[in-house]
Amino acid sequence: MYKRILLKLSGEALMGDKQFGIDPERLQQYARDIKAAKETGVEIALVIGGGNIFRGMQAEANGIDKVQGDYMGMLATMINGIALQSAIESQGMYTRLLSAIQMDQIAEPYIKRRAVRHLEKGRIVIFGAGTGNPYFTTDSAAALRAIEISADIVLKGTNVDGVYSADPRKDPAAKKYDQIGFKEVLSNKLNVMDMTAFTLCEENNLPILVFDMNVPGNLLKVVNQEKIGTLIK
Repeated sequence: MYKRILLKLSGEALMGDKQFGIDPERLQQYARDIKAAKETGVEIALVIGGGNIFRGMQAEANGIDKVQGDYMGMLATMINGIALQSAIESQGMYTRLLSAIQMDQIAEPYIKRRAVRHLEKGRIVIFGAGTGNPYFTTDSAAALRAIEISADIVLKGTNVDGVYSADPRKDPAAKKYDQIGFKEVLSNKLNVMDMTAFTLCEENNLPILVFDMNVPGNLLKVVNQEKIGTLIK
């Protein structure tokens, strides 16, 4: 049984079937699944991306400075964090939204000891604004925060049910891995997380589990350590 987990959610997943923004049905599904997982007694921290609203990599294509674009992406993660906080609290859970950039009116500043204390008190902690620095993705933020709070594992909730030898949507012969090592992921050039995030996890012996978050009930199965997704360790 995990004591403390960090769940990384993609911003794009919040779109559901929409082209932009937040699908309220997907948001509520995530909130219900997080509640069900929390009721097992596990401590839950969350990092969510902002790709449903703005991606930093869009910036240069739009003529926006890369650094400014990354800050815009961080603000998008805060919009998603507020939405997720509201949805989780509507399920009767206690939450705290912590930001790597000061936004005193809407979130507490990220302080490691404060985050850990919230988790110990049973609150669900949402980390917003990435690492607070440009040139780092929310995957890197997830890996960094997981290490800082001594999480047992990073759960990467995606729209595929694990790590494959190739893109299963393009190659029907793609093989799914139930478990794979860090070095094998690198040597086979499998796309799990960006290199900075992946290296942080490898160097700190922090396992990663990739699973399909869009199937209701999957998060609870992961927390109960049922065979699901792909474990990287």
